[in-house]
Amino acid sequence: MQPSGAGTTRPVRCAIYTRKSTEEGLEQDFNSLDAQRECAEAYILSQRHEHWTTLTRRYDDGGLSGANLERPALRQLLADVEAEAVDCVVVYKVDRLSRSLLDFARIMEVFDKRGVSFISVTQQLNTRSPMGRLTLNVLLSFAQFEREIISERTRDKISAARRKGKWMGGYPPLGYDPDPVTRKLTLNRAEAEQVRSIFAVFVRCESLADTLEEIERRGWRTKTWTTRKNERRTGVRFDRPALVRVLTNVLYVGEVSHHGQGYPGEQEAIVDHAIWTKANELLKHRKRGRHLRRRKRQGAILEGLLQCAICGRSMGPGYTTKRGRRYRYYLCQTARKGGAKACPGQMISARRIENAVESKLYQLVGQPGGPVVEGGFPVDPAQGDPLEPADQRRLWENLIERISYDHRVEQACVRLKDGGSEGVEFAVRVRKSPFDRRALLPRTAGAVEHLPRATRLMALAIRLEGLLKAGTVQNYADLARREGVSTTRISQIMKLRSLAPAIQEQLLFLTEEADRIQESALRRIAEEMDWRRQVKLFAEL
Repeated sequence: MQPSGAGTTRPVRCAIYTRKSTEEGLEQDFNSLDAQRECAEAYILSQRHEHWTTLTRRYDDGGLSGANLERPALRQLLADVEAEAVDCVVVYKVDRLSRSLLDFARIMEVFDKRGVSFISVTQQLNTRSPMGRLTLNVLLSFAQFEREIISERTRDKISAARRKGKWMGGYPPLGYDPDPVTRKLTLNRAEAEQVRSIFAVFVRCESLADTLEEIERRGWRTKTWTTRKNERRTGVRFDRPALVRVLTNVLYVGEVSHHGQGYPGEQEAIVDHAIWTKANELLKHRKRGRHLRRRKRQGAILEGLLQCAICGRSMGPGYTTKRGRRYRYYLCQTARKGGAKACPGQMISARRIENAVESKLYQLVGQPGGPVVEGGFPVDPAQGDPLEPADQRRLWENLIERISYDHRVEQACVRLKDGGSEGVEFAVRVRKSPFDRRALLPRTAGAVEHLPRATRLMALAIRLEGLLKAGTVQNYADLARREGVSTTRISQIMKLRSLAPAIQEQLLFLTEEADRIQESALRRIAEEMDWRRQVKLFAEL
């Protein structure tokens, strides 16, 4: 498509687009992109009698494929076309703009919409005529065919190389260093000893969590290496997926895997084949155990409702068997993945937390401001047979929005779905052990659980504000994740800090008889801008 410049003195603004599929050679002073641009500039110069001018902005995509439109320079070019800052787009060849027939059609649609011409320097095209559009589509079809052939050849080359035991690049595994010349894996003896120790620890303790704990104790990290561009990639702490990748990597037994088939590799083996096989058999046994747990999870009535108050992640069900008896528990997913160091101590007996929440809900049903359950609980948890787990789970899903458990205070915070009712959120004491020494200590008159609700909310608002001022959290969303509640609930609590200082002081020293003060009334008072008016309204409560 050639722009019609005859009979007008308005300059034709030409944008030159260049692209190269690989990064090889781009570091040279004069590379392929410069050669394409030089050719395009010469063509534009030949059309100076038509008042063609070259835009100074460069649209260069180096090391990017033409199979898609995810290219920064191309995105910028299309944006400038939409802004009507370009009259003509010049490329060296059609396939520099796109190798996809569908993508090219979309680009041409944008060009036609803004009246922008398209020029291919080495291919004379005029897309205003049917024959020109046919020629362009034929060229694009061959360009797409060439791209697919190159992809197929690359896949065949990789397959043939793997069958010969060659390592085809990527993230180098712990224990090996890639040779910068031959691209082969050479043994890193210090890291190789770490790999052998990791296998030995796992085979001995047969536990990923215990292995992670030992790795953390020794201070080991994942592979630290330098890319071909001299960029340093620092190793990080091991987590469960990283540990599993080490234990299942066939490179450590001197093999290379391709489509599930092992081939003798060029690299030196690090781990004895018998130890590697035993470790992977243990992993397969654990996977079979996970399938059994998924089939028997109907007893985990808090699954999907319970979350960790420390990290905000969900707490998933699990169980352990001792002397033929099954003990169910809920475990924080952060601790499950990264070990106890990632989220320490976040495990609770399923029976204890389920019974504690159920008993508290039964106490609140029918009380003023308590949750409303149609028909109440069919059976008192303290009397008769309990509900079937499936029925109980359906009942709780309709009633409970979220349960946040914090082992540090042995307390679960239950939030109900009906956000408009009073008492929509309440705390439940859940002891980790019935033999906890603290349970035997006498309760003092000033115990926290006997403080009025308004006092506890006021103290909580002061504490949350302190976290914001100290920079521990950045905003209400961070507070919500930290405390295991919604952002709306954080806003409601922090609203109490808008009360007059005199009211806040009184709230902190309320007696037990002041439980009649409702949080909703305090929030209404906080909306009053005049502190003197606030004090008067508070005195009327």
